[in-house]
Amino acid sequence: MYIEPFRIVIDPAELGELRRRLKATRWAAEMPGAQWSMGMDAAFLRSLVDYWHDTFDWPQIEAQLNETPQFRATSDAGGIHFAHIRCESADATPIILTHGWPSTFAELLPLGHRLADPARYGRDPADGFHVVIPSLPGFVFSPAPASLGTNSFSTAALWVELMSALGYGRFLAHGGDIGAGVSTALGLEHADRVYGVHLNFIPGSYQPHVGPGFQPSPEEAAFFAARSAWVEEEGGYSHVQSTKPDVLGPGLNDSPVGLAAWIVDKFRSWSDCGGDVERSFSRDELLTTICLYWFTRSMPSAIRFYWEGRRRPLKFASGQRVDVPVAIAHFPKELPIPPRSYVERGYNVIRWTEMPRGGHFAALEETDALVADIVDFTRTLRVA
Repeated sequence: MYIEPFRIVIDPAELGELRRRLKATRWAAEMPGAQWSMGMDAAFLRSLVDYWHDTFDWPQIEAQLNETPQFRATSDAGGIHFAHIRCESADATPIILTHGWPSTFAELLPLGHRLADPARYGRDPADGFHVVIPSLPGFVFSPAPASLGTNSFSTAALWVELMSALGYGRFLAHGGDIGAGVSTALGLEHADRVYGVHLNFIPGSYQPHVGPGFQPSPEEAAFFAARSAWVEEEGGYSHVQSTKPDVLGPGLNDSPVGLAAWIVDKFRSWSDCGGDVERSFSRDELLTTICLYWFTRSMPSAIRFYWEGRRRPLKFASGQRVDVPVAIAHFPKELPIPPRSYVERGYNVIRWTEMPRGGHFAALEETDALVADIVDFTRTLRVA
């Protein structure tokens, strides 16, 4: 694996083209009084686009992102962009943080810096980590896969190769959303390389082996019902992305406003914001995510991860289990996740924390709480 330094450099002409497209937006007719009931409040979207065009300072954001050391690794399995934040303590525990969708590596940077430099944030210097934050294959600065078959399992194997190239024999794995699937695959297929797995989500395709005649407990049955209701109300995006991503992709790649609407809906619906997305995320945070997908033209390849995941779900065979220590941080406004009894059918859960607040984007919403849970989990493990 060949590794070289990487810096984000967006051509000013790209920024000019973005502004031109924003100015030329062909707005849909509004439904009076609909507000957010149909998925996107037209007045909010117009206001966000005005801010994007007139005020948002991408060069400043680019400079801030480039303050974190970034690299690109190339191997026979493909190219991977990643941030690497080393702790001052040489013997710190390595950890790999994996994002999901519609997130990017940038969402995990506040978490990564707090883990790598605890003293700066008022924590015990002994609790530092060497932090690696890759961009999933086909997401932002990681090139789109050149062939079919890129899923959580192949990505986990790529992460192992990357960590080996960085000199990390064993490491911790943390993830949410798709990152939870990749971290689970690390625990399943590379148990000799991971000390433990920390998750703030249970992958939607997770199916432990339960055998014939399985009867769910009342708590598990209630979860299945709640998940079905959620899928009915909120799961349309997933069905499209997992069945016909290349029908949706061209529109998201061609319209910055369409891309913004598709992403912002998720940040509002899946977070602990009480319906006010700006209560949990600043406009600059939202637009940073949107711009990273826009400038890299990577949303079409990113949503194909759902199509691939449908073809190889996290369905455990008989005797298959994540036996390394597992910690779950459950944030109350997260998408529906199974009760502990069902999770323990496939994971060696040694820690389960019910968080007081926060949702799907925990690394941004409740950064310090997530740091504390990862640190406390690590203290229970034998790492060397």
